[in-house]
Amino acid sequence: MGKLDNNKKQKRDSLLNTSFEFFITKGIEKTSISDIVQKAGVAKGTFYLYFKDKYDIRNRLIAHKSSQLFSAAYLALSKKDIKNLEDKIIFIIDYILDELNHNKPLLMFIHKDLSWGVFKKALTSSPNNDDIDFQAIYKKMLEESDNAFIDPEIMLFMIIELVSATGYSAILGQDPCSLAELKPHLFRSIRDIIKSHTIESGKKE
Repeated sequence: MGKLDNNKKQKRDSLLNTSFEFFITKGIEKTSISDIVQKAGVAKGTFYLYFKDKYDIRNRLIAHKSSQLFSAAYLALSKKDIKNLEDKIIFIIDYILDELNHNKPLLMFIHKDLSWGVFKKALTSSPNNDDIDFQAIYKKMLEESDNAFIDPEIMLFMIIELVSATGYSAILGQDPCSLAELKPHLFRSIRDIIKSHTIESGKKE
């Protein structure tokens, strides 16, 4: 990376980091672009070189932070000898839930503005060069499975919606129970979703 590219990356990273700090402490509505650029130490024009507005940077932060979570979870998974697709997905979800349980401000930031569209962007785009391409990872996991699946994107959507809603309530409100109490029920439901999308006759030889 040349000096110019490195300088651009430093400015962009500074804007991302500063925005995240403001968003989790003040909230996006109470944060202005002037707040962000002043603390990041860049000109307002520089902000618009990288982002359309504060909602654009919010969406990219969600993608980036989600990617970081998945990257850490997948790295942990790669150190385990787990072959079954269900067990791989459960491991990743368990890891991410534990991370969010220890970082509730991040959970609140990601969940508050999380939609399937934004989440899908996090899975399929790489806002930074070091972000994981989860779409490729998910495809690889499906290919390594002994089974074929009906509409794997819908299967993932249903799992994400279930985990997002129930995990958020359990972590932040202990509702209807603690995360530890929820996990067995959640994981059983995830396995049911995966099984319902499995094509038994399509098992690979």
